[in-house]
Amino acid sequence: MDLVDSLLSGNRRALARLITQIENDLPVARNVLATLYMRAGRAHLVGVTGAPGTGKSTLVNELARAFRQSGRTVAIIAIDPTSPFTGGAILGDRIRMRDLSGDSGVFIRSMATRGSLGGLARATADVATALDAAGFDVVLIETVGAGQSEVDIAQLAHTVLVVEAPGLGDDVQAIKAGILEIADVLVVNKADQPNADITVRALRGMLALSQPESGARPTPICETVATEGKGIAELAAAIDDHRSHLNASGGMIERTRARIRRQIETMLREQLYARFISRNGGHAELDAAVEAVMDRRVDPYSAVEEMIK
Repeated sequence: MDLVDSLLSGNRRALARLITQIENDLPVARNVLATLYMRAGRAHLVGVTGAPGTGKSTLVNELARAFRQSGRTVAIIAIDPTSPFTGGAILGDRIRMRDLSGDSGVFIRSMATRGSLGGLARATADVATALDAAGFDVVLIETVGAGQSEVDIAQLAHTVLVVEAPGLGDDVQAIKAGILEIADVLVVNKADQPNADITVRALRGMLALSQPESGARPTPICETVATEGKGIAELAAAIDDHRSHLNASGGMIERTRARIRRQIETMLREQLYARFISRNGGHAELDAAVEAVMDRRVDPYSAVEEMIK
């Protein structure tokens, strides 16, 4: 039985092996993904982002439980910073989600950012495709807690949760960075803490100031205490409601088309660069161009034009 058949039959080791191949950008992974792609497209991709200390991992843990209680299978991708020594994920969200590990309907994988901007690992989209094809109903993607830099999660997920918590600083900075604009659902976690109501009011005020389009779906604000499981059922319902809204409004098709366009554009850039480097003297030609620009003998625009002739 080959890797594709093993994965489609529910073999978790085969799935884990494919994800490792994707992370390492091996050619065999691309071949497998090409086969799996036609079987994907059914999973609900849910991004979870927010500043450090908001309790995202606990929230994801409880959301997975809620979806499992409704009979759905769940995959979790936890995006971790890269270790400067090993290149591997160092936070280990799987440790914090250990109580889910015995559930055959849950698959958890940590992935390293490998320096990607915005905290999303470059391979995350491919891993999401693999999990989708493997039959998971919901894929939860928890991003690195860099807060304001997580805008690129909106380019992958169907539904984006932005998690806030009381007392973590100037909320106005969030909307300046565009983080609130990507939120399909806002979550105020740790809602049992002092000033939680102030945080909720501040978010409502910011949403009002953003002046959504007439007739646009208002962004719901869900209050949760993830450590106690409070508000999780309501949050899961808000996520399902957003998916229903996307399906009814045509938004799901629009988001999927935009994601595919970005994916193809990215792959095209990578393939063209790889072909350039694979040419005889590709690296030498690039090095020479760098030195020429450094010495101000040529501008970078002309250097690139010359290299692609």
